[in-house]
Amino acid sequence: MTKLHVKKGDNVMVIAGNYKGQSGRVLTVDMEKQRAIVEGVNLISKHTRPNADNPKGGIIKQEAPVHISNLKVIDKSGKPTRVGRQKDEKTGKSVRYSKKSGEVIK
Repeated sequence: MTKLHVKKGDNVMVIAGNYKGQSGRVLTVDMEKQRAIVEGVNLISKHTRPNADNPKGGIIKQEAPVHISNLKVIDKSGKPTRVGRQKDEKTGKSVRYSKKSGEVIK
């Protein structure tokens, strides 16, 4: 199992496809399919039957997954950056860092 450059809660920007240039927060990550659901990106219309949550049924808008190769993490400066991994000096654990600014990504 490999580690991915995006995690749940990251702010990311879409770098390819129909939603190029849009950004949002990662809601979920599917490790097996290498896809992530990003808030407000890749919206689809889903037809639903009446149920307890939606008594009238109808058409709802929801996010569809985006391949993680089309996403770049946004660092604290607000610019998209590549992500690297290095050992933390204090704890010795592997941490993600911004290749553009060099600072650690939480």
